[in-house]
Order: sequence, then C-alpha cells, then structure tokens
Amino acid sequence: MPTAVAGAPGSARRYVHSLWLLSARDLKVRYSTSALGYVWSVLDPLVMSVIYWFVFTLVFQRDGIGGEPYIVFLLAGLLPWVWFNSSVSDFTKAFKRDAKLVRSTAIPRSIWVGRIVLSKGVEFLFSIPVLLLFALFARLQVQWNPLILLFPLGVLLQTVLLVGLGLLVAPLCALWGDLERTTRLILRALFYASPIIYGISDLPSTFRELALFNPLSGIFTLYRSGMFPEEWNLPAVGVAAAMSLAFLALGVVVFRRLEPAVLKEL
Repeated sequence: MPTAVAGAPGSARRYVHSLWLLSARDLKVRYSTSALGYVWSVLDPLVMSVIYWFVFTLVFQRDGIGGEPYIVFLLAGLLPWVWFNSSVSDFTKAFKRDAKLVRSTAIPRSIWVGRIVLSKGVEFLFSIPVLLLFALFARLQVQWNPLILLFPLGVLLQTVLLVGLGLLVAPLCALWGDLERTTRLILRALFYASPIIYGISDLPSTFRELALFNPLSGIFTLYRSGMFPEEWNLPAVGVAAAMSLAFLALGVVVFRRLEPAVLKEL
C-alpha cells in the first residue's frame, strides 16, 4: 500500500506531462502547416458572428432577441460553441486516428480524450481577446458587472462536460462507426437548440423550461452574464453543473467497461 500511495503522485505527473506533450503536438501540427496560424482559431466564429449579425440586424428585425451589442452577444456564444463542436467532432475519431499509438502505449487511454479537450480549449482561450476587443469597441453598450468573475467557472464546467462526453463518444464511435455520422447530425440540431443566436429569456415559457436541461444553456449564461446581466439564470447554471458532473461520472463508467472491447477492435 505505501508503494502505491507513493507512486500515485508520480503517475499523475506523468499523465499530465504526456497530456501536455500530446496537446502541444496537436497545436504545433495544426499551425505549422498554416500561413494564418492562430487566426484560424477565431476566423470561423468571427465570420459566423458577422453573418448572423448582418442577417438579424440589417436584413431582418430581431425584435429585441439577444443582447446589445448583438455582435458581442454572438461572439460570447459562438466562441465556446466552436470549442464544444470541434471537440465532440474529434471525439468520434479519437482512437481510430492514432490506433497504433493507442494500442502500444502504456499511458491511460483516456488521455486521447483529454488531449482533444485541452488543445481545443487552448484555442478557445486564445480567441477570448477577440471577444474583449469587440466588447471594448462597444464599451458604451456593454454592461460590465461582477458576474464577469464567473467566466472561469464557465470554462471549468465546459471542460468537465467535454471530458465526460469524450469518454462516452470516443469508445462508442470506435465500436460502432455509424455513430460518427449520427453525432454530426446531433451537433447540427444542438446548435439551434442552444442559446447561441438567442438568449434563454427570448424563448417562450415552455421551451425556456426545456432549454434548462441543455447544459450549454447554463455554461453560456456564465460566459455572457458579465456583459449582459439580463442573461443571468441561476437554475440554468445549477442544472449545467449537475449535468456536467453526471456526464463525467457516466463517461468514466462507460469508458472503463468499453476500453477492452475498443482495444480489440483497433
């Protein structure tokens, strides 16, 4: 027993070190072959924000949907959505892409999920200055308030949620290939079912209650409330925290049970 206890910190350090090396390698490979590099991590959500801003501000009347300035409201939802969407998409091929390494390495296989969450999370953190830049340009409209201190909590909850989903999605997609396409369809539907181009308060009462059971609703609330205090929704945050932890617990159980079958499949 003393040996196991003594070795535990060392194992944790090796795990974190390996996780960081794999994540850093992913980022280097992604940016080394690109002339724009870091710009790509913000270009997609920025272009999407401009398109939605143009459509719902200049073409159609929003009738008060979302906060003002709307471009900042959109970015506060689209930037974390890109982190979520790209991570879940990569989970579907987390094991197949590096099948040889997964089979041959002695490190815990959960690291192949963690590397995706970490590398995509770093890209998300790199994109935050863009949100701040737009918010500063519109500083007369943005309602800065103490809820901005809850922004890191949003990052933490999204990390927990993504790790839990990754531990579920990665082994399931490795065993059943059709789930990869199914996941893509679910992500498309989830985009419109999440408060990205609108806020929870903009929904009719019935749909507002249903939206609370989407953990992204509470997470996006934490990102937005520091600039849009009217978006604060304590029940949504509470449900998001509970569901994120529930997905993590479920993911750990499912991953442990399916890991031997995944290794055989690979």
